[in-house]
Amino acid sequence: MQRLRRTMMFVPGNNPAMMQDAFLYGPDSIMLDLEDSVTMAEKDAARLLVHNALKTIDYGNTEMVVRINPLNTPYGKKDIEAVVKAGVDVIRMPKTETADEVREVEAEIEKVEKELGCLGRTQIMAAIESTLGVVNAYEIAIASKRMMGIALGAEDYCANLKTQRSPEGNELLLARQTIVVAARAAGIDALDTVYSNLNDMETFRKEVELIKQLGFDGKSIINPRQIEIVNEVFAPKQKDIEKATAIIAAIKEAEKRGSGVIAVNGKMVDRPVVIRAQRTINLAIASGILKEEDIL
Repeated sequence: MQRLRRTMMFVPGNNPAMMQDAFLYGPDSIMLDLEDSVTMAEKDAARLLVHNALKTIDYGNTEMVVRINPLNTPYGKKDIEAVVKAGVDVIRMPKTETADEVREVEAEIEKVEKELGCLGRTQIMAAIESTLGVVNAYEIAIASKRMMGIALGAEDYCANLKTQRSPEGNELLLARQTIVVAARAAGIDALDTVYSNLNDMETFRKEVELIKQLGFDGKSIINPRQIEIVNEVFAPKQKDIEKATAIIAAIKEAEKRGSGVIAVNGKMVDRPVVIRAQRTINLAIASGILKEEDIL
Protein backbone atom coordinates (compact mmCIF):
# COMPACT_ATOMS: atom_id res chain seq x y z
CA MET A 1 0.00 0.00 0.00
CA GLN A 2 1.33 3.44 -0.93
CA ARG A 3 2.47 5.48 2.07
CA LEU A 4 0.06 8.21 3.12
CA ARG A 5 1.40 11.60 4.15
CA ARG A 6 -1.67 13.43 5.38
CA THR A 7 0.23 14.93 8.31
CA MET A 8 3.93 15.69 8.70
CA MET A 9 4.40 17.00 12.26
CA PHE A 10 7.27 19.34 13.08
CA VAL A 11 9.15 18.48 16.28
CA PRO A 12 12.05 20.68 17.47
CA GLY A 13 15.32 18.77 17.42
CA ASN A 14 16.34 20.26 20.75
CA ASN A 15 13.31 18.91 22.66
CA PRO A 16 13.91 15.31 23.85
CA ALA A 17 10.49 14.96 25.50
CA MET A 18 8.62 15.88 22.32
CA MET A 19 10.80 13.57 20.23
CA GLN A 20 10.09 10.75 22.67
CA ASP A 21 6.30 11.10 22.54
CA ALA A 22 5.53 12.50 19.07
CA PHE A 23 4.54 9.19 17.46
CA LEU A 24 1.89 8.55 20.14
CA TYR A 25 -0.37 11.14 18.49
CA GLY A 26 -0.47 9.22 15.22
CA PRO A 27 0.97 11.55 12.57
CA ASP A 28 1.79 9.87 9.28
CA SER A 29 5.28 11.43 9.34
CA ILE A 30 7.36 13.10 12.05
CA MET A 31 9.82 15.79 11.02
CA LEU A 32 12.59 16.38 13.54
CA ASP A 33 13.83 19.91 12.93
CA LEU A 34 17.48 20.95 13.06
CA GLU A 35 16.93 24.25 11.24
CA ASP A 36 14.63 27.14 12.21
CA SER A 37 13.50 25.82 15.60
CA VAL A 38 17.08 25.40 16.85
CA THR A 39 19.32 28.34 17.79
CA MET A 40 22.88 28.55 16.51
CA ALA A 41 24.21 27.79 19.98
CA GLU A 42 22.21 24.54 20.10
CA LYS A 43 22.87 23.18 16.60
CA ASP A 44 25.50 20.61 17.59
CA ALA A 45 23.63 19.41 20.66
CA ALA A 46 20.36 19.11 18.71
CA ARG A 47 22.07 17.07 16.01
CA LEU A 48 23.29 14.59 18.62
CA LEU A 49 19.82 14.43 20.21
CA VAL A 50 18.17 13.72 16.85
CA HIS A 51 20.77 11.07 15.99
CA ASN A 52 20.18 9.30 19.30
CA ALA A 53 16.39 9.57 18.98
CA LEU A 54 16.45 7.92 15.57
CA LYS A 55 18.75 5.18 16.84
CA THR A 56 16.99 4.38 20.11
CA ILE A 57 13.27 5.27 19.92
CA ASP A 58 10.89 2.78 18.33
CA TYR A 59 8.73 4.98 16.07
CA GLY A 60 7.00 1.96 14.59
CA ASN A 61 5.76 2.52 11.03
CA THR A 62 5.84 6.31 11.32
CA GLU A 63 7.92 7.87 8.58
CA MET A 64 10.88 9.72 10.08
CA VAL A 65 12.00 12.93 8.41
CA VAL A 66 14.74 15.36 9.47
CA ARG A 67 14.89 18.95 8.29
CA ILE A 68 18.58 19.75 7.97
CA ASN A 69 20.36 23.07 7.80
CA PRO A 70 21.38 24.29 4.33
CA LEU A 71 24.69 23.08 2.94
CA ASN A 72 25.98 26.65 2.76
CA THR A 73 26.04 26.76 6.56
CA PRO A 74 28.60 25.07 8.83
CA TYR A 75 25.94 22.56 9.89
CA GLY A 76 24.37 21.03 6.76
CA LYS A 77 26.93 18.34 5.92
CA LYS A 78 27.25 17.33 9.58
CA ASP A 79 23.45 17.04 9.78
CA ILE A 80 23.36 14.73 6.76
CA GLU A 81 26.12 12.50 8.10
CA ALA A 82 24.49 12.17 11.51
CA VAL A 83 20.95 11.40 10.39
CA VAL A 84 21.87 9.07 7.52
CA LYS A 85 24.03 7.06 9.92
CA ALA A 86 21.04 6.95 12.28
CA GLY A 87 18.79 5.49 9.55
CA VAL A 88 16.50 8.42 8.79
CA ASP A 89 13.85 7.77 6.11
CA VAL A 90 13.79 11.23 4.53
CA ILE A 91 15.98 14.33 4.60
CA ARG A 92 13.96 17.51 4.17
CA MET A 93 15.85 20.33 2.51
CA PRO A 94 14.91 23.85 3.62
CA LYS A 95 14.59 26.88 1.33
CA THR A 96 15.26 24.95 -1.88
CA GLU A 97 15.56 27.13 -4.96
CA THR A 98 17.39 25.11 -7.63
CA ALA A 99 17.88 21.57 -8.87
CA ASP A 100 21.62 21.92 -8.27
CA GLU A 101 20.99 22.28 -4.53
CA VAL A 102 19.14 18.96 -4.59
CA ARG A 103 22.00 17.26 -6.42
CA GLU A 104 24.50 18.64 -3.90
CA VAL A 105 22.48 17.15 -1.02
CA GLU A 106 22.17 13.87 -2.90
CA ALA A 107 25.94 13.72 -3.34
CA GLU A 108 26.48 14.20 0.40
CA ILE A 109 23.94 11.50 1.20
CA GLU A 110 25.66 9.09 -1.20
CA LYS A 111 29.03 9.65 0.45
CA VAL A 112 27.64 8.48 3.78
CA GLU A 113 25.58 5.63 2.33
CA LYS A 114 28.58 4.25 0.44
CA GLU A 115 30.50 4.19 3.71
CA LEU A 116 27.61 2.34 5.36
CA GLY A 117 26.94 0.01 2.42
CA CYS A 118 23.32 1.07 2.03
CA LEU A 119 23.33 3.09 -1.20
CA GLY A 120 19.90 4.44 -2.17
CA ARG A 121 18.21 4.07 1.22
CA THR A 122 17.62 7.72 2.12
CA GLN A 123 14.95 9.78 0.37
CA ILE A 124 14.88 13.54 -0.15
CA MET A 125 12.13 16.11 0.26
CA ALA A 126 12.46 19.74 -0.78
CA ALA A 127 10.75 22.67 0.92
CA ILE A 128 10.04 25.48 -1.53
CA GLU A 129 10.01 28.79 0.30
CA SER A 130 10.76 31.52 -2.25
CA THR A 131 9.56 32.88 -5.56
CA LEU A 132 12.61 31.40 -7.31
CA GLY A 133 11.83 28.03 -5.77
CA VAL A 134 8.26 28.18 -7.09
CA VAL A 135 9.51 29.12 -10.57
CA ASN A 136 11.88 26.11 -10.46
CA ALA A 137 9.44 23.71 -8.78
CA TYR A 138 9.37 21.08 -11.54
CA GLU A 139 13.16 21.09 -12.01
CA ILE A 140 13.51 20.62 -8.24
CA ALA A 141 10.93 17.82 -8.25
CA ILE A 142 12.79 15.79 -10.90
CA ALA A 143 16.35 16.59 -9.76
CA SER A 144 16.85 13.26 -8.00
CA LYS A 145 15.37 9.78 -8.04
CA ARG A 146 15.44 10.03 -4.25
CA MET A 147 12.91 12.87 -4.29
CA MET A 148 9.67 11.72 -2.62
CA GLY A 149 7.91 15.07 -2.26
CA ILE A 150 8.00 18.84 -2.34
CA ALA A 151 6.44 21.13 0.24
CA LEU A 152 5.43 24.77 0.42
CA GLY A 153 6.96 26.98 3.12
CA ALA A 154 4.64 29.97 3.22
CA GLU A 155 6.24 32.37 5.69
CA ASP A 156 9.48 32.95 3.80
CA TYR A 157 7.62 32.83 0.50
CA CYS A 158 5.24 35.59 1.57
CA ALA A 159 8.14 37.71 2.82
CA ASN A 160 9.80 37.21 -0.57
CA LEU A 161 6.58 38.33 -2.26
CA LYS A 162 6.51 41.44 -0.03
CA THR A 163 3.15 40.47 1.39
CA GLN A 164 1.78 38.55 4.36
CA ARG A 165 -0.52 35.58 4.88
CA SER A 166 -4.26 36.13 4.97
CA PRO A 167 -7.07 33.85 6.21
CA GLU A 168 -8.25 33.45 2.61
CA GLY A 169 -4.80 32.47 1.34
CA ASN A 170 -5.12 34.23 -2.04
CA GLU A 171 -1.44 35.16 -1.91
CA LEU A 172 -0.51 31.44 -1.81
CA LEU A 173 -2.77 30.16 -4.58
CA LEU A 174 -0.26 30.34 -7.42
CA ALA A 175 2.49 28.73 -5.35
CA ARG A 176 0.17 25.97 -4.15
CA GLN A 177 -1.08 25.14 -7.63
CA THR A 178 2.44 25.26 -9.09
CA ILE A 179 3.79 22.90 -6.44
CA VAL A 180 0.95 20.40 -6.87
CA VAL A 181 1.30 20.41 -10.66
CA ALA A 182 5.08 19.99 -10.41
CA ALA A 183 4.71 17.12 -7.94
CA ARG A 184 2.13 15.34 -10.06
CA ALA A 185 4.22 15.75 -13.22
CA ALA A 186 7.20 14.27 -11.36
CA GLY A 187 5.16 11.47 -9.75
CA ILE A 188 5.91 12.54 -6.17
CA ASP A 189 3.93 13.89 -3.20
CA ALA A 190 2.96 17.50 -2.44
CA LEU A 191 2.61 18.81 1.11
CA ASP A 192 1.15 22.15 2.12
CA THR A 193 2.60 24.68 4.52
CA VAL A 194 1.97 24.92 8.27
CA TYR A 195 -0.87 26.90 9.83
CA SER A 196 0.39 28.36 13.09
CA ASN A 197 -2.69 29.93 14.73
CA LEU A 198 -3.80 27.17 17.09
CA ASN A 199 -6.60 29.38 18.41
CA ASP A 200 -8.40 29.42 15.05
CA MET A 201 -9.15 25.82 14.17
CA GLU A 202 -12.11 26.83 12.00
CA THR A 203 -9.84 28.67 9.55
CA PHE A 204 -7.37 25.79 9.77
CA ARG A 205 -10.10 23.35 8.71
CA LYS A 206 -11.06 25.57 5.77
CA GLU A 207 -7.41 25.69 4.70
CA VAL A 208 -7.15 21.89 4.85
CA GLU A 209 -10.33 21.58 2.78
CA LEU A 210 -8.84 23.95 0.21
CA ILE A 211 -5.54 22.14 -0.11
CA LYS A 212 -7.29 18.80 -0.43
CA GLN A 213 -9.37 20.22 -3.28
CA LEU A 214 -6.21 21.56 -4.93
CA GLY A 215 -4.74 18.05 -4.90
CA PHE A 216 -2.22 18.08 -2.05
CA ASP A 217 -1.37 14.78 -0.36
CA GLY A 218 -1.22 16.34 3.09
CA LYS A 219 -0.08 19.18 5.29
CA SER A 220 2.86 20.09 7.47
CA ILE A 221 1.61 20.65 11.02
CA ILE A 222 3.02 22.02 14.27
CA ASN A 223 0.68 20.59 16.92
CA PRO A 224 -0.96 17.20 17.60
CA ARG A 225 -4.36 18.97 17.88
CA GLN A 226 -4.25 19.52 14.12
CA ILE A 227 -3.98 15.83 13.23
CA GLU A 228 -7.61 14.91 13.81
CA ILE A 229 -8.90 17.74 11.62
CA VAL A 230 -6.59 16.86 8.74
CA ASN A 231 -7.53 13.19 8.94
CA GLU A 232 -11.24 14.03 9.03
CA VAL A 233 -10.99 16.23 5.95
CA PHE A 234 -8.95 13.69 3.99
CA ALA A 235 -11.15 10.73 4.99
CA PRO A 236 -13.18 9.57 1.96
CA LYS A 237 -16.98 9.71 1.91
CA GLN A 238 -18.96 6.47 2.06
CA LYS A 239 -20.19 6.73 -1.54
CA ASP A 240 -16.60 7.16 -2.74
CA ILE A 241 -15.52 4.11 -0.75
CA GLU A 242 -18.31 2.00 -2.24
CA LYS A 243 -17.38 3.08 -5.76
CA ALA A 244 -13.70 2.39 -5.12
CA THR A 245 -14.31 -1.07 -3.67
CA ALA A 246 -16.46 -1.93 -6.71
CA ILE A 247 -13.62 -0.90 -9.01
CA ILE A 248 -11.03 -2.91 -7.08
CA ALA A 249 -13.36 -5.94 -7.13
CA ALA A 250 -13.78 -5.56 -10.89
CA ILE A 251 -10.01 -5.46 -11.34
CA LYS A 252 -9.59 -8.69 -9.39
CA GLU A 253 -12.39 -10.36 -11.34
CA ALA A 254 -10.78 -9.32 -14.63
CA GLU A 255 -7.44 -10.72 -13.44
CA LYS A 256 -9.10 -14.06 -12.64
CA ARG A 257 -10.50 -14.18 -16.18
CA GLY A 258 -7.16 -13.18 -17.65
CA SER A 259 -8.77 -10.12 -19.17
CA GLY A 260 -7.28 -6.64 -19.43
CA VAL A 261 -10.72 -5.08 -19.83
CA ILE A 262 -12.27 -3.67 -16.65
CA ALA A 263 -15.87 -2.51 -16.45
CA VAL A 264 -18.11 -1.37 -13.59
CA ASN A 265 -21.86 -0.99 -14.15
CA GLY A 266 -21.30 -1.27 -17.87
CA LYS A 267 -18.68 1.51 -17.99
CA MET A 268 -15.07 0.98 -18.91
CA VAL A 269 -12.56 1.77 -16.17
CA ASP A 270 -9.29 3.41 -17.23
CA ARG A 271 -6.01 3.88 -15.37
CA PRO A 272 -6.71 7.30 -13.73
CA VAL A 273 -9.92 5.91 -12.26
CA VAL A 274 -8.04 2.90 -10.87
CA ILE A 275 -5.41 5.17 -9.28
CA ARG A 276 -8.10 7.29 -7.59
CA ALA A 277 -9.89 4.18 -6.39
CA GLN A 278 -6.74 2.75 -4.82
CA ARG A 279 -5.99 6.03 -3.05
CA THR A 280 -9.56 6.12 -1.73
CA ILE A 281 -9.14 2.61 -0.36
CA ASN A 282 -5.80 3.51 1.23
CA LEU A 283 -7.31 6.57 2.89
CA ALA A 284 -10.31 4.58 4.11
CA ILE A 285 -8.03 1.97 5.70
CA ALA A 286 -5.82 4.64 7.29
CA SER A 287 -8.93 6.42 8.60
CA GLY A 288 -10.24 3.22 10.20
CA ILE A 289 -13.32 3.13 7.98
CA LEU A 290 -12.23 -0.04 6.19
CA LYS A 291 -10.10 -2.99 7.21
CA GLU A 292 -7.51 -4.29 4.81
CA GLU A 293 -9.02 -7.76 4.87
CA ASP A 294 -12.36 -6.29 3.70
CA ILE A 295 -10.97 -5.74 0.22
CA LEU A 296 -8.82 -8.85 -0.17
